[in-house]
Amino acid sequence: MAPEPVRDTDPTIGRLVTDASRDISGLIQKEIQLAKSELKVSVRAGGIGVGLFAAAAFVVVLAIVMLSVAIAYFIHWAGLGLHWAFLIVFGAYVLIAALLTYIGVRKVKQVRGPEKAISQGKEIPRALKGNPEPTSSAPELPRPS
Repeated sequence: MAPEPVRDTDPTIGRLVTDASRDISGLIQKEIQLAKSELKVSVRAGGIGVGLFAAAAFVVVLAIVMLSVAIAYFIHWAGLGLHWAFLIVFGAYVLIAALLTYIGVRKVKQVRGPEKAISQGKEIPRALKGNPEPTSSAPELPRPS
């Protein structure tokens, strides 16, 4: 089989590369435009959601204030002076805040760094060098079978 002669209508390799790079560039630009339009919709919905959460939190704060006043008046209705009733409600909120602070401090003290991940990360250079024995006391993970 003899090779066919090159015709003027056949594209050259340079032309094919140029066309391919233009097509890929156009495809990437279209993908970026699509991603931007999807993100605009998501960001708008997320912003509306955050705004609604903030409004709900504000309404809950107002409800707590109203509930506090109602509790104070119920205590007053039971026969205690109004000023003492409000002080009792205030004291209850201080106790709740102190309890939440105590629990929060205990939980924060439980936070530890990722010790296993750090020790395994220190083993990466050894593994890349091909040293089969660990140089530290990093826990060995089970190998997948």
